[in-house]
Amino acid sequence: MTTANRTNGTYAETPVQKVALIYGIVFLIVGVGGFIPGLTTGIESLQFAGHTSEAMLLGIFQVSILHNIVHILYGVVGLLAARAFGFSRAYLIWGGAVYALLWLYGLFIPHDSAANFVPLNTADNWLHFALAVTMIGLGILLGRGARDALRA
Repeated sequence: MTTANRTNGTYAETPVQKVALIYGIVFLIVGVGGFIPGLTTGIESLQFAGHTSEAMLLGIFQVSILHNIVHILYGVVGLLAARAFGFSRAYLIWGGAVYALLWLYGLFIPHDSAANFVPLNTADNWLHFALAVTMIGLGILLGRGARDALRA
């Protein structure tokens, strides 16, 4: 039996699929939370995009409608990715790579610049760094380990 057959039978069967599911759930919660008064302060200033949005998820992370939608989409993809080993691995590695690029973007773009369209603040930047490291690391480590164990 091939790895693909062994890992695509049950939803969130392998560790990498479970991790993709967890990330998906967390991203959904964060995305929806960005629209909920109380979880998000300054929600009356929520903009579609841009650095002028003063809405702050948990009073820490600057958010916009676009930012929240991206989190919701990441969440949906994570839930879908948990259906298959390869999809979960790719979701974690490529999703983490996107967060690494976003982290670098946030480091070099002034936060009060029109180019800060997401919007990003220092807390967002470091969260994106942590997401990049953990998603890529878990995608590689759990993806390799489960694949090798299933071949044995």
